[in-house]
Amino acid sequence: MENRAVVWNRIKANPECDVLIMGAGVNGTGLLRELALQGVRCILVDKGDYAAGASSKSSRMIHGGLRYLENAEFRLVSEAVHERNRLLKYAPHYVMPLRTLIPITSWFAGLIKSPLVFLGLPVTPGGRGALIVKMGLTFYDVITGRNRQTPRHYFMSKMLTELEVPGLKPEMICSANYWDAWISQPERLCVDMAREGCRINPKCAALNYVIAERADARHVRLRDMASNATLDIQPRIVINATGAWVDLANRVLGLTTRFMGGTKGSHLVINNQELYYALGDRMIYYEHEDGRICITFRFMDKIIMGSTDIRVANPDEAVCDEAEIDYMLTTLRGVFPKLKVSMHDIVHIFCGVRPLPFSGLDYTSRVPRAHQLQVTDADDQRTYSVYSLIGGKLTSFRAFGEQVADKVLRELSLERKESTRERTYYGAEEYPDSEDAKQLWIELVSQSSGVDSARVKTLLERYGTQAEQLAKIDEPTWRQPLETLPEYTVGEIRMIAEQEQVLHLSDLVRRRTLITILGEANMAVLTEIAAIAGEVLGWDEDKRRVEVDAALKEAAGRS
Repeated sequence: MENRAVVWNRIKANPECDVLIMGAGVNGTGLLRELALQGVRCILVDKGDYAAGASSKSSRMIHGGLRYLENAEFRLVSEAVHERNRLLKYAPHYVMPLRTLIPITSWFAGLIKSPLVFLGLPVTPGGRGALIVKMGLTFYDVITGRNRQTPRHYFMSKMLTELEVPGLKPEMICSANYWDAWISQPERLCVDMAREGCRINPKCAALNYVIAERADARHVRLRDMASNATLDIQPRIVINATGAWVDLANRVLGLTTRFMGGTKGSHLVINNQELYYALGDRMIYYEHEDGRICITFRFMDKIIMGSTDIRVANPDEAVCDEAEIDYMLTTLRGVFPKLKVSMHDIVHIFCGVRPLPFSGLDYTSRVPRAHQLQVTDADDQRTYSVYSLIGGKLTSFRAFGEQVADKVLRELSLERKESTRERTYYGAEEYPDSEDAKQLWIELVSQSSGVDSARVKTLLERYGTQAEQLAKIDEPTWRQPLETLPEYTVGEIRMIAEQEQVLHLSDLVRRRTLITILGEANMAVLTEIAAIAGEVLGWDEDKRRVEVDAALKEAAGRS
């Protein structure tokens, strides 16, 4: 990515654009990529870092939304399953199949309640037996059709389930097994899409830490939070892709809206070997006694579990509290009653706000999950229209972006030039299509670069097939391991700081790497990385200490 100052000056030299996109999460960066391919000049900004909102704080599941069938959201589930399959095929460096097991305690539970929920009656969700689950999974398989990227579902007896997953609750009568997917680095996906959009269309620009400060009839004033400089952008369309902050961002544009009704979802990252081995290669998707669906699955060498679903008025104030932590540990004991998981096993806590539409429904699980677009047309008070993106899932961002882009193109009187439906994501070009092919690729790159195969494998997991080019970098610090965290090198940290618009240490350790989420962001690690990044970014000792303190606070789940 281009240097922030360079990008700012380029925008300043030509402040007119077709589309100003506010929000650099998965919806905003995906839309930039979508529109850039059509030759539209876009400027993308975010008041924080890329993916700093819900995109980096989700469950990291890429799924069709099995439980949304109960709310009759068939179109959403169908779209999400197809988008899941596209991500498995075209972003295999980040998105991988995830076998999922549902422990079931009843054959017929939900036969009365689920139809009432389906009809929209005021009934608390929950109590889903084998027959209801079977119906949902059958629908899953049917809509996948010819584009199947995962096996079909199947059921296992109680005895076989206990053999495969020891320690599950004894009242279980059987289990349902199916496949969805998980994503390792949604943050890097966002950075990659912004990078790709600007590369394929040099008229486009993307900047983090730029706030839309105010607006008038023709202009939106941007302020760079790093330099405090301002400039006035003259867009034809403004797209508000700020997620849970949509209504707040609309106020800056002079609009009074009440589109959003976000709920916070908190998650725990756990280091517990007994649970790790019990889970194996599968996610456990289970129902707590209050009807809330919870999940737990391996994430690299740790475990992610969650989540809560609590309404929040101000997304900037959303943090995981002690009651939520206790709730999540309680749900886990409900499904693994003999496993001992405690507060001491928690290595990281994160909390995001789902960008759900405003709703007066009593139960947050009943709020529609389908994305929608609200358009405020240009008028005598404003020469540009405002598109507000509401809802959306990490799974289906591409479909949402495609739909919004088509409307933008119609307003701009432009024709679509290229589809993203079958387009490979950055880093997935010529990605090996099987485990054997992957191992061969790793060995060949190892031989040609002189880098050991374990390091090549790590680079492939982090950067996709760009790993071949990176492995061949012949520079001493590139191969020099960090003293405190040898799985990263000095040169790798320098590259990220130089090339990926890093402004703060947390950008690097939480949203360009997995250091924080895996519980590795301790004082020693952060101090060493701050010294390396600080040399690149011109940080003095005081600035480095400030950045380390802020990164430690985020690592503790307090920001």
